[in-house]
Amino acid sequence: MKKLRLLLIAALALVLAVSVGMLIRQNIQYREGERDYAEAEALVELPDLSQLAPEEPEEPEEPAGGESAPEEEQPVYVDPYADALRNMDFSALREVNSDVLGWILIPGTAVSYPVVQGTDNDYYLNHTWKKWTSVVGSIFLECRNSRDLRDFNTIIYGHRMNNGSMFAALKNYKTQSYWKAHPYVYLTDDSGSHKYEIFAAYEVSTEGDTYRLGFGSDQEKRAFIDYCLAQSVIDTGVVPRTYDRVLTLSTCTGQGHATRWVVQAVLWGEAPQEVEAPLEELPPEEAEEKAPSALDIALGRATGKVEEPAS
Repeated sequence: MKKLRLLLIAALALVLAVSVGMLIRQNIQYREGERDYAEAEALVELPDLSQLAPEEPEEPEEPAGGESAPEEEQPVYVDPYADALRNMDFSALREVNSDVLGWILIPGTAVSYPVVQGTDNDYYLNHTWKKWTSVVGSIFLECRNSRDLRDFNTIIYGHRMNNGSMFAALKNYKTQSYWKAHPYVYLTDDSGSHKYEIFAAYEVSTEGDTYRLGFGSDQEKRAFIDYCLAQSVIDTGVVPRTYDRVLTLSTCTGQGHATRWVVQAVLWGEAPQEVEAPLEELPPEEAEEKAPSALDIALGRATGKVEEPAS
């Protein structure tokens, strides 16, 4: 009996020692990962964004007395984050790793990392952007996606780390208030900084339609958009159109490997010139401008079928 007790104590001590060792190793890799990504920020000369805040264009003031004011050229709105990020130079990062594509940023969160793309979706799960083995891994682009970010659905993966790094902040998009405080994703590459507006967040199967890449028609794209909106646990009111581009950020749920937590954002595009977009697919301000007036409808001008009488 005494011998059995000693064996049990020894086994428990071994388990404890292994657990402590694993925890120490994990913390060391966390610190190494922080150092690696701090080095990336230094190499790319990431601008100081701490004092920036998105500013909305000011509404023009109504003139006193109801008089019409002379038309004045309105200043062009410049997004402060896009303006600060657009000239980032990735050449120093690519001297270390040619797989570096660009940089991803979600203002006000810990998400600010280089984005890499490998030849598969396994390597960067346990390698940093410097290709050093680490549990931290990298933020990486789906290997089948186009490197120029022109696919209809672009997927980027990252771990949900216990220390809050990498894509851990994405879990907070379960609440409406967090989305309102952090509604944009900035993805910067050699062509400049691209601002994506978040429209959905939800848990999905790893085999779900969210990870689809090939789309043969606008009908398939519309079905994909509708699917994503239907899954979302937050109501953003943001509805992508078939000629926009979707960014899907994917991370683990912390509850097994069968599902993933995704946050999706849209990069607004321009309607094809040969086909005018239907009013329901236009942003509200554009739809209002293009909508026919009551007088137009009464005269039949909205359809273009009534000709003006000859003078």
